[in-house]
Amino acid sequence: MIDASNEAVGRLATVVARLLNGKHKPTYAPYLDGGDHVIVINAEKVMLSGGKADQKMYYRHSGYPGGFRAVRASDELAKRPTRVIERAVRGMLPRTSLGRQMYRKLRVYAGSAHPHAGQVAQNREETTS
Repeated sequence: MIDASNEAVGRLATVVARLLNGKHKPTYAPYLDGGDHVIVINAEKVMLSGGKADQKMYYRHSGYPGGFRAVRASDELAKRPTRVIERAVRGMLPRTSLGRQMYRKLRVYAGSAHPHAGQVAQNREETTS
């Protein structure tokens, strides 16, 4: 679990991509998915350094004529803060089926509330009786 409060987007994304890739483990292999599940909280408090908030643009195209869209980074951060981090991390993962599999292990939340909790140990006698 990573808290994104007052973190730069790019520096945060490199840490997350490295964890998803499994490069922090001694058993790393580039052809295996040995990475961890990563939960990023407080995405709305992430920072864009320099003038990126007003100058950086996110582009997409629907595939239809006239379907080109450009959104300023500050607008995207205000409207959908999770997408800013997701897009930065996705760009740092491999562009293969293995990269898509790694990306599926990423969860980003705008605030500090999230549904993920640690596993609770259950007594074996209680579950069998």
